[in-house]
Amino acid sequence: MNNPFPLRQSTAFAAALVVALTGGLAATSAVAGAQRPDREGASFGPCAGPVRVTCVVDGDTFWYRGTKIRIADINAPELSSPSCAREALLAAAATRRLTALLNAGPFTLATQGRETDRYGRALRVVMRGGESLGTVLEREGLAEHWDGRRGDWCTV
Repeated sequence: MNNPFPLRQSTAFAAALVVALTGGLAATSAVAGAQRPDREGASFGPCAGPVRVTCVVDGDTFWYRGTKIRIADINAPELSSPSCAREALLAAAATRRLTALLNAGPFTLATQGRETDRYGRALRVVMRGGESLGTVLEREGLAEHWDGRRGDWCTV
């Protein structure tokens, strides 16, 4: 027997298919958006010497598995060329704290925006449990949120 309404059945089938697929995609997006476990990690110490593989340069820069990484969401005081004694003290504290944070357990390196900076460093946000380690340093007064330019660590 011929179906007198083939278009209606096709439309109904297509609508049901769209609903099924949309629901499936929504579920997939929810899973993809769920927090993934932190998987990166190593033993970090201070950088020394010409060969740097996994070490901390200062409060916002470190080497990880041979890649130099600049933490993208913060600016920390300069350790190598501080402008004043206060900046030198804060830079040393930020460097020690970043080392401790990196050594505290697994973390995730996330790219937000550009892959590298003008010096060729990889730009990454370092996350643990969904929180930026840069935000931890900011909260502790050892870094400032990166807004495209360095602040003045010498003014109180």
